[in-house]
Amino acid sequence: MSLSIRNQLPGTVTAVTRGEVMATVTVRLVGGQDLTAAITLEAAEELGLAPGSAVRALVKSTEVSLATAPVDGLSIRNQLPGAVHEIATGGAMASVKIFVDGADLTAVITRDAVTDLELTAGTPVVALIKSTEVSLATA
Repeated sequence: MSLSIRNQLPGTVTAVTRGEVMATVTVRLVGGQDLTAAITLEAAEELGLAPGSAVRALVKSTEVSLATAPVDGLSIRNQLPGAVHEIATGGAMASVKIFVDGADLTAVITRDAVTDLELTAGTPVVALIKSTEVSLATA
């Protein structure tokens, strides 16, 4: 299956915490970072997720925010450090490609944000992704 979602990060499930309706799933990415996905309990069960399951974490590029340093006091569970390696700007928006250990990640942010953050190739950044914006597919 081909998908339009640019960010498809391979990893392995390390933990599944089941709630009444939702589950949080911790995925160890190939580069060693942990990523948390909040998905429905039904989806977790249908996918047969358990520690050791191979998965792909899927994140739309419009759901990736960027910071120039780690952020404290924030409810966003996923903060992946990396570095900018390419920026393509349009009239209002920009596509920023980031290398995080073991993977490439794309963030679509406003052109003004690129300017305000002074992003250029090589700039260290932290990709911020809410756990509710991470989908999982079995590999």
